[in-house]
Amino acid sequence: MEFRITRSELLRALTRIQAIVEKRNTMPILANALIEAEGDKVFISATDLDVGIRGAYGATVVGKGSITVSARKLYEITRELPEDETVTFRTEENDRVGISCGKIDYKLVGLPPEEYPGLPKGEEKNLVEVQASTLRDMISKTLYAVSTDETRYNLNGLYVETDAEKGVMKLVATDGHRLALVTRKVEGVDLTKFDQGVVVPKKGILEVKRLLEEDDEPVKIGFRKGHAVVKKKDVLLVTRLIDAAFPDYNQVLPKELKFTLKVEREPLLASLRRVSVLSSDKSRSLRMELGGGRLVISSTNPDVGEAREEIAVDYDGDALSIGFNARYLLDAIGAFDEKDVHLSFNDELSPMKLHPAADEDAVAVVMPMRI
Repeated sequence: MEFRITRSELLRALTRIQAIVEKRNTMPILANALIEAEGDKVFISATDLDVGIRGAYGATVVGKGSITVSARKLYEITRELPEDETVTFRTEENDRVGISCGKIDYKLVGLPPEEYPGLPKGEEKNLVEVQASTLRDMISKTLYAVSTDETRYNLNGLYVETDAEKGVMKLVATDGHRLALVTRKVEGVDLTKFDQGVVVPKKGILEVKRLLEEDDEPVKIGFRKGHAVVKKKDVLLVTRLIDAAFPDYNQVLPKELKFTLKVEREPLLASLRRVSVLSSDKSRSLRMELGGGRLVISSTNPDVGEAREEIAVDYDGDALSIGFNARYLLDAIGAFDEKDVHLSFNDELSPMKLHPAADEDAVAVVMPMRI
């Protein structure tokens, strides 16, 4: 096998796969990238058996073939090569690989492509097109609430639900202490092609998010036979789904709320960050007190001290004093990008509902703490 490819194109391909390649060496070959040359394309793939990605990149192919080499070392080599140069890549005897760029030469030890595991199987048919900006925004507003507790396997990803009749897609995440839900209209898409209610693991979602952040090109997505499939131009991403039932999130959403407070997002975030500096390292607890047209945010740490800040607000409801985890509030409000947010609640023991003032379809729910 031999091909020539621009340094920028090769670096783009290798950057995409770095977070996917297996670093724990459970199977040494999973630390490698599979490189295949045919026609006028080079195909570069990586998998950890749960998430796999395969991209096609323009190249001048002198001789077709395939090999696997260390994804990390090839990335490090390519990153250090001169910009705007062409890289020549060729296989040699005993699965060795020669890489040259101008007067620079490298030799890498490879492994036979026959030993490389196949990517997780995902059907490319029956995919539906979604705007990259829409899906990217939905992920950004929910990903923070995914549980990191591996014993709660069914919460270790984003729950994707569709309503074909209403033409909407929903993303939901929860860790049992907080919940994030975003509902968006998906125009011109046949949602009946989707399986109903699937959980996409966090690592797969992170790879989807990286792909979406490259540009605003539409993506095609689908969920079939235990896998999520995302296709964007010449890149195919496949991730296994979590085979576990997601809890009924509707039971957590507050149905009726007595009081709603409108606050500017940036000043509120700044205040929460300042006060949380002295919150307990373990509980991260702070208190929010409402009444008399003001919101008082405070924290107390017996070992360090206490902090208090007052914000003038338009509120004339009953006096309330509620405790929350500072990190949960910061994550939820920080995920919004609108000017004002609504905080809605019933009493000291009920969860708080948050959403941007101009977007009631992006919701966060945070459970209170006893302080």
